[in-house]
Amino acid sequence: MQRLILQRLLMMVPLMVGMTLISFVVSHTLPADPVGANLGQRSMEDPQIVAAFRAQWGLDKPLPQQYLTYLGNLLQGNMGMSIRTHMQVADDLGRYLPASAELAIAATLVGTLLGIPFGVASAVRRNQWLDHVLRAVSLLGVSSPVFWLGLVALYVFYFRLGWLPGPGRLDVGMPEPPHLTGMYTFDSLVAGDWPALSSSLRHLILPGLVLASVYLGLVTRMTRSSMLEVLSADYVRTARGKGLKARSVVYRHALGNALIPTITVLGLAFGDVLAGTVLTETIFSWPGIGRYAYESAVTLDFPAIMGVSLVIAAVFITVNLATDIAYVMLDPRLRRLSRA
Repeated sequence: MQRLILQRLLMMVPLMVGMTLISFVVSHTLPADPVGANLGQRSMEDPQIVAAFRAQWGLDKPLPQQYLTYLGNLLQGNMGMSIRTHMQVADDLGRYLPASAELAIAATLVGTLLGIPFGVASAVRRNQWLDHVLRAVSLLGVSSPVFWLGLVALYVFYFRLGWLPGPGRLDVGMPEPPHLTGMYTFDSLVAGDWPALSSSLRHLILPGLVLASVYLGLVTRMTRSSMLEVLSADYVRTARGKGLKARSVVYRHALGNALIPTITVLGLAFGDVLAGTVLTETIFSWPGIGRYAYESAVTLDFPAIMGVSLVIAAVFITVNLATDIAYVMLDPRLRRLSRA
């Protein structure tokens, strides 16, 4: 296990360097000009202002030199300064990332806690009415566009019924809880700020459920497929032949092996959830990294775009490492191989 973790950590170095190169090339070779996106029309007509802007952000240097300068600054912990906000990208990410993490964790928990039982029930009740209902729900979650679900959810539950609050993370005029992690639910819980906790949880319901819809569908379908394969295995038929109860066969003998392929979906889907919060955060005015990435892309703020890309890449790599460790813990064959 220690060797596996060490190997994965060593692999992170070239992966992150490659990610910096890809994001740099993509952000700096777009046909649009960041000068025109950030300067007004009158400023664009003044060659001195344009030249000063290019010199300030290093755009007057060759691309290889710009990349080496960025890489050298990154090794010192400097992710550059945002062209749009005129603040350090690391500070911006530290302010926006907790909101996205809170939303992604909520969506992941909902998708996992509902998706696995849905998949198990669908497999056990194969071709029965419950199976058809759960398969329809999972198909709806996978195929429905997130922006459409978000707009419909806002219209129905906020505008028409008034059951849940609208966009934002807290009610209007409510002060933020004491800053600890930047995740309002956790910070308000630790501080004992019950009004803020209640407000943050209520504001989290709609965007969390909308973002969890795709995750829920993927987990349900994968769990169902894995369970159907495992339930037809010889050792499961043997367990049933010995007279074990159906619940014991499903949860003690089949579920553990069926979850092994599902772990891959869980890990990769969490990275997709964090990376795909752009539409959800825009619809619900959620000040997270997805909305920050969208606003940075619109203004061609390449230091911020590269910073977001690095954070998402680091999340994917970390989640893949956790997935590999979970594989070894769940599969005894891999544990024996890791000891060999």
